[in-house]
Amino acid sequence: MQKNLSQIVCAMSLLCVTQTFASGLYLYEVGTEDVGLAGAGQAARAQDAGTIVSNPAGLTRLQGDNLTLGGQALYGDAHYNLEGEGKGPGNVIGWFPGASSFLSHSVNDDIKVGLGMYGNYGLGLHFNDWVGSQLINDTTLIALTFQPVIAWKIGDKWSIGGGPGINYGLFSLKRNTADGEEKTDDHDWALNGKLGLLFELSEATRFGLTYTSKTKYDFDVKTDITLNRLPGSPTYSLPLSAAVQTPQQLMFSAFHNLNSQWALLADLGWQDWSAYSGSETSVAGQSLQSKDRLKDTWHTALGVQFQATPEWRLNSGIAYDSSFYKNQNDTSITMPSGDAWRWGVGAQYQLTKQSSVGGAFEYMKMESSTVSDSALGGTYDNPNLYFITANYSYLF
Repeated sequence: MQKNLSQIVCAMSLLCVTQTFASGLYLYEVGTEDVGLAGAGQAARAQDAGTIVSNPAGLTRLQGDNLTLGGQALYGDAHYNLEGEGKGPGNVIGWFPGASSFLSHSVNDDIKVGLGMYGNYGLGLHFNDWVGSQLINDTTLIALTFQPVIAWKIGDKWSIGGGPGINYGLFSLKRNTADGEEKTDDHDWALNGKLGLLFELSEATRFGLTYTSKTKYDFDVKTDITLNRLPGSPTYSLPLSAAVQTPQQLMFSAFHNLNSQWALLADLGWQDWSAYSGSETSVAGQSLQSKDRLKDTWHTALGVQFQATPEWRLNSGIAYDSSFYKNQNDTSITMPSGDAWRWGVGAQYQLTKQSSVGGAFEYMKMESSTVSDSALGGTYDNPNLYFITANYSYLF
């Protein structure tokens, strides 16, 4: 009975792709210039149409009509090391592409509208042919957000902006069975909202505050799983209803020009992960409560911009995000996450008065995490993520 309970817990932790799977996928990186700054000053920078995603109120600083395009390649180095016997999955992330586009239009000097299409949520985990492949082989979550916004400049110093997020998510799960590979998938639409404020203290200094409400995807996946690679080859029927969610969050940012060449940027952010500490999964006809293992997270960042020449602007930044796990020795196998440090560097080049191009590189180092109380327990030792991005902006 004790062995069977352990195997149930194993199956639950692998297949309950809920907020613990989604949380570490809620990224700041969408291929814009912010990547080179490690996100520092993102709610106050407002130098291109990408401000639609970081702070819609920043559109009031843009003149004319603006287009910003971003492309991104993420590489994840996250090896899962099994504690027990059997073949491990190795690196479960690898390469994952991304892209974004932002368009803004000036109705007049005080009112701006915009539309963003981006994906800062989603990832693919590839466990391949390992000892637990009957539980999970590959799982992918792809989400695309359409963000229409409007911004209004109130007086000389204040701006407000916001709009709904129209989110489309696609989730798929692959596993090996006695009859071969089995794939299940589902898709869903979800709504959330974004509201931003921008306060321009002076020509040199401005502050931004952005609130983003939670997003909830409901993916219904039903699976019957036979664990014949484990002792006893038990069979479980797991009616799985996974509500994949991202929390509400706040981001406060500052931007200050020291002189005509140097600028400092900073962030302080919060995400409400403790609200999702009690997710529930139905296993073998019974509802089991997951452990209370999530906590709120905090984000801070500091960056610098250097206008080397009229054409070249150089960026660099460092950021820290706390772990949403209360205990790094009690984590989920589907989310290698922990305290994370980001280091970014990038450059923007002004091609003409109307167009510019840029590129950035960011390295993210995460704290190790351990999956306990499972027949397939193990450790992610210091996972790393690498972001390579390119962007293009045009003023009409």
